[in-house]
Amino acid sequence: MAQSMMRLFTELSSRKWIASITGHFSRSAASRPLIPYFAKMYKIPLHEAEKELAEYRTLNEFFTRRLKPGMRPVHPQPDALVSPVDSLITAMGPIEAGTLLNVKGQNYTIADLLNHSPRLEKYKHGFFFVLYLSPTDYHRIHAPVAGTKLESEHIKGRVYPVNDFGMTHMKSVLSRNERLITYIDHRPGEVALIKVGAMNVSSIQYTDPAAKAWERGDDLAYFEFGSTVVLFTENGTFQPLEGLKPGTAVKMGQLLGCFRRK
Repeated sequence: MAQSMMRLFTELSSRKWIASITGHFSRSAASRPLIPYFAKMYKIPLHEAEKELAEYRTLNEFFTRRLKPGMRPVHPQPDALVSPVDSLITAMGPIEAGTLLNVKGQNYTIADLLNHSPRLEKYKHGFFFVLYLSPTDYHRIHAPVAGTKLESEHIKGRVYPVNDFGMTHMKSVLSRNERLITYIDHRPGEVALIKVGAMNVSSIQYTDPAAKAWERGDDLAYFEFGSTVVLFTENGTFQPLEGLKPGTAVKMGQLLGCFRRK
């Protein structure tokens, strides 16, 4: 009964207009007094932030904060795939004939996640990571590889929570929520970086909408409040780091594995 009520409440509160109201408030000066409480509640490491706490003018500005230089060293190995975000790995593994198996007890097809893009054939036997960002985490999204933008797609959708409850008890959250997908060409193939919106995420923004190329670790996008990133590598190009598994916390720039020549 309690789970049914929670599902109903989540369904009713997953409308995009509710997230828009939340976003409008978080970008207003009225939200500024909440910043110290937010930082304390989520134990945010303030010593990493680019500015002093009092310098942030709105809650959203604090939430999308940059870090001081050097706080997230990017793994230097030339063939490395690095984490694009600070996050918890909630699922990872080979893509089995176009399906992500057992993501919090559910299976997802890459066709649904990529909105039936013609590019999906490149990922049907690739590798995937699901990376969850909690409110405590740094919320900017960085390039996991050095490469050029092949394509970008914004998919309108719902804003279900991507926390444990949402992912476990709501159906196909990752493929029903709003998504911003970036396809990046690199050697020896391409990757798909899927930014998934969530409850109270008012928008997903490119840092520089005109950018056509990135070096590994470059600031690429950010969430206005927390969410999840799904990362795909092309068929036959990637070997994950030995010992990496779901439940592992990773920082932006940390090694996820290495690419191999096709």
